[in-house]
Amino acid sequence: MRVTGLANWRALDQALGEDCLRIASYNIHGCVGHDRRADTARIASVINELGCDVVGLQEVGTPFAGGKDAMQLEELARATGMQAIAGHTIIHDNGTYGNAILTRRPVIAVRRHEFNYRQREPRGALEVDLDVAGTLVRVIATHLGLRPAERRYQVNCMLRVLHDLPQEQPVVVLGDINEWLPLSRPLRWLHGVLGRAPAERSFPSALPLLALDRVWVRPRHTLLAFTAHRSPLARAASDHLPVKALVATGLPMPGGSR
Repeated sequence: MRVTGLANWRALDQALGEDCLRIASYNIHGCVGHDRRADTARIASVINELGCDVVGLQEVGTPFAGGKDAMQLEELARATGMQAIAGHTIIHDNGTYGNAILTRRPVIAVRRHEFNYRQREPRGALEVDLDVAGTLVRVIATHLGLRPAERRYQVNCMLRVLHDLPQEQPVVVLGDINEWLPLSRPLRWLHGVLGRAPAERSFPSALPLLALDRVWVRPRHTLLAFTAHRSPLARAASDHLPVKALVATGLPMPGGSR
């Protein structure tokens, strides 16, 4: 059963133990908020509000930050008390830019994948194996392109990454998918392999209209709750709201098998 809503999230969060993965996806827009001011501390405060032990980030850094972007991820890690793993897709004179993961869970392995499409902005995925109370959980954070052809190509790249994973392997795929059509091919392809992801409007943050930010969980029955985080600070800190999920690790498969 899937539960949505902040009240249900709080009740479940209090009831569940360390074998529950609390995970979020957040496009931080280079830490630039609606006031057009880059404020890393404000983004860190939103991350702390989430109460999650793993957060996948997109748009970490900006090519025009005068050298400060290379420090954004380090500052976020320090302010949240989490370990930072970079998955940059762009390298420039002032540092790097792209995806990242913040985690309090032990890291077992890290892999980085390129999903670049022709001359469009470089894209990719950051794949991390985490130890969640003795269970290996694979987390993949990504940010797909703006054009339909890009997204179709990039989702096919993602499906190749997922192809060899056993069905019983716990995996979480999250990120800014940039897909707003519910029946689009990229969403249908991902739903077909991972199970249907819930949708919560997350963009633009001041008045959310589009469910661009998603979390897929396989096995699907281990997704216990999903919600967008709509605090006043989150509405101001970035152009996207973060979304977050509660994932049970170690649950038996329906019917009693694992």
